[in-house]
Order: sequence, then structure tokens, then C-alpha cells
Amino acid sequence: MLERTIVIVKPDGVKRGLVGEVIKRIENKDLKITRLRMIYPTTECIEQLYDVHKGKSFYEDLVKFMSSGPIVAMVVEGDEAVRVVRNLIGSTDGREALPGTIRGDYALSIRENIVHAADSTERAEYEIKIVFSETCGDF
Repeated sequence: MLERTIVIVKPDGVKRGLVGEVIKRIENKDLKITRLRMIYPTTECIEQLYDVHKGKSFYEDLVKFMSSGPIVAMVVEGDEAVRVVRNLIGSTDGREALPGTIRGDYALSIRENIVHAADSTERAEYEIKIVFSETCGDF
């Protein structure tokens, strides 16, 4: 089933020059990148993006980290895109992610894990609207 999702290269991935590697792995899975945007996101944008984690112990640090530098956001389309992308990026904790996944190969910690991706089509649509809005940030 054709789906679309969002993938974000986090500030650590941008800083380490891994944007091209992430794009390459997405395209190698025959997924299509239909939108691409590099921005320096506002704190408000990141708070909306991670609203499901508000009140959790790591929320404030996550917001601070994600708004600390530029991010690269992309809309990715393909057959079962959400599931395929989640498998491609690996477990949230990079120390537990399998080798061959983006996080397994490049993540330094649970926070500095290179990429973010939506966990459902509904969440993907919500996050796309936030990150691709004119108020999310600029570069």
C-alpha cells in the first residue's frame, strides 16, 4: 500500500555530514523523496513535533537538542513507507540498533541517533504539516 512518511536528519546527523548517507539508504530501498527541506527549527516547532513526549523526563533535553542546529526533513513515499523506514533506521537506542540500520551504524546515544521518523501514517501527516509549515523555522 502506497504511504508517505517523514524522515528528519537530526542536528547530530547534519553536523556529522550524514545527510547524503540517509538519503542514499532511503533511495536504495526504492522509496521516493517528494519534499526536502533544511531548516534551523524554532523551539515551538520542535515542541509541537514531540508533543507526545511532553511531561516525560527527557522532553526538555530533546527539545533543546533538536532546536540546537539545522535539521533536514523529507517526505518519503513508497509501498508501506512507514514500516520500511522504521526498519531502515533501527531501534531508537542506537546502542541496541542492529548493524546495517542507520542508527546501528551511526548513532552515538539514544538522543544522538541521527534520524527521526514517524511511527504511523497518521503521525506522519501530523508531523509533515508541522515541519513543512512556514513557521517551523528557516535557514
